[in-house]
Amino acid sequence: MPVKHYENFPVASFALPAHLRRPVETIYAFARSADDIADEGDANAQQRLADLHRYQDALDVIENGKTPEPGLFVDVAQIIHKHALPIQPFRDLISAFKQDVSQTRYASFGEVMDYCRRSANPVGRLLMALYQDTDPRHLAYADSLCSSLQLINFLQDVQIDFQKDRIYLPLDELSQAGIGEAGIKALLATPGKQAVAADAGFGGIAIGTPRSTLEARWQPFMLAQIERTRKMLQAAAPLGLVLQGRIGFETRMIIVGGERILRKLYLDPPASLSRRVKLNAWDWAVMVTRALLKK
Repeated sequence: MPVKHYENFPVASFALPAHLRRPVETIYAFARSADDIADEGDANAQQRLADLHRYQDALDVIENGKTPEPGLFVDVAQIIHKHALPIQPFRDLISAFKQDVSQTRYASFGEVMDYCRRSANPVGRLLMALYQDTDPRHLAYADSLCSSLQLINFLQDVQIDFQKDRIYLPLDELSQAGIGEAGIKALLATPGKQAVAADAGFGGIAIGTPRSTLEARWQPFMLAQIERTRKMLQAAAPLGLVLQGRIGFETRMIIVGGERILRKLYLDPPASLSRRVKLNAWDWAVMVTRALLKK
């Protein structure tokens, strides 16, 4: 079976025990397809919310022991019943994706983390349920890992998210850094543009602020975001050691992959303003080696 990916990180790969590959693929198919409803295509907000409501209805059907409509939801029902998976994490995912339709800015890091709690952590909780690991400490590691991976995606995708009229960086911290939403807009504009107008909303910047000044402010802001995320990822590292066998190997791969992305962003803080930083063949070689050596 080829390795598949959700964002940058391997799922349902050869590293997992064979009996877990299908349920893991189903969980990620559920998350990916619902996320695409919120993010992709030309549907208006009303249609997106209606489509996501279908997911909620299907979960209600499954929870009531009835048969959902054919396709993905039947697969979800089968893995829920076979592996005794909780329904709430699936509901939390839909809650986060519905929020993506209606909320495009986050005032503080607390708001960002609340979003991560529902958009990322449920996947980890479901995987831990598949692994039959209910240790509260291990679940806390999983939450830290999933939230940090979500934050890494936000740091990678500043340009991509802004093109969708979304900013997942804390607006209060952008303001404190002297950047603000207007500053991001200017930094993503044509490099030749030297000044920006004041932002009438959260975190205004002075009219005529040179681009070079914004670039100078961006670097320490980004480095602070990277460091906070790195500490969160580091706090999750014990999970790769407490989970045994192939599952532990897969987890260590994911953790090292996150570290590699953060290192690339650290070495080039403006990178996410122009492209999505990605893993390359060398990174994957490092990931496999370190996962095997448990480093």
